[in-house]
Amino acid sequence: ASPFGIAPMGISALFAYRGDLIMARAAAGANVPMIMAGSSLIPLESVVEAAPETWFQAYLPGETGKIEALVARVDRAGVGTLVVTADTAVLANRENNVRAGFSTPLRPSMRLAWEGMTHPRWTVNTLLRTLLLHGMPHFENSSAARGAPIISPTVTRDFGAKDHLDWSHLALIRRQWKRTLVIKGIMNPEDARKARDVGADGVIVSNHGGRQLDGAVSPLRVLPEIVDAVGANIPVMMDSGIRRGADVLKAIALGARFVFVGRPFAYAAAVAGEAGVRHAIGILADEVQRNLGLLGLTAIGEVNRGLLRARWGHGLKLVQ
Repeated sequence: ASPFGIAPMGISALFAYRGDLIMARAAAGANVPMIMAGSSLIPLESVVEAAPETWFQAYLPGETGKIEALVARVDRAGVGTLVVTADTAVLANRENNVRAGFSTPLRPSMRLAWEGMTHPRWTVNTLLRTLLLHGMPHFENSSAARGAPIISPTVTRDFGAKDHLDWSHLALIRRQWKRTLVIKGIMNPEDARKARDVGADGVIVSNHGGRQLDGAVSPLRVLPEIVDAVGANIPVMMDSGIRRGADVLKAIALGARFVFVGRPFAYAAAVAGEAGVRHAIGILADEVQRNLGLLGLTAIGEVNRGLLRARWGHGLKLVQ
């Protein structure tokens, strides 16, 4: 119904009660896709049962047995679109997490206790409610079997280096997975061509929300090169940095067929649950439609590169 969906965000159930479920239901109600993260805390089977059109994103090691087992589980769950993230070969140095006192695994501390006392709504409605009704959250979907609890030191091992994953493994996934396959984390035209050649049905241009390689270029900057590299053979999508309806239209103008949005929907879920996510989807959808009208357009298919002008130091501007 709109040219955007909800990007995969790990541990969503930690910042909003049953976070993956509420975002999936809100997306389904608005007829837009939601990608469930592999680093999620609710079993993918439960989310797909509630919202059958949900996509699933996987972090895969370069180990054939583990790859085949997880892909088989996703297949049994009835997922229609598998998204393989390819930009996390090693764990990033997320200094913002260090400054905020957040870590995976979650480590109890005096600072964390203070945060809980000064944010009673989250403590009661999310943390205690989850513990009472569902027990200690686990990483449910990082492999074929249930993963470690969020406070376990083995979490670091489970989410360690994926530096052995290569194009031969993606070819293996393509042979095993008979439904739609998308490769996420593409930032280079040559990688986009390789993804196309290995049989991917689509790619997502993404720098992982700017949280992986420090100083990485914006996906919006490389998007036109990647679109030109694969032509009309496969759809090119994009995430990272989309905040407003104008951002959606800029990406579409540069050749993206679709965009995914993360943090705004995370904030909406944290503040007001499923109703908040529905409201946020409505805000963004209204902005897209309003901006189309202000540009003198009647359909998303009319958006093209001719609508854009580059201003040095000020990014891209839409031209009426």
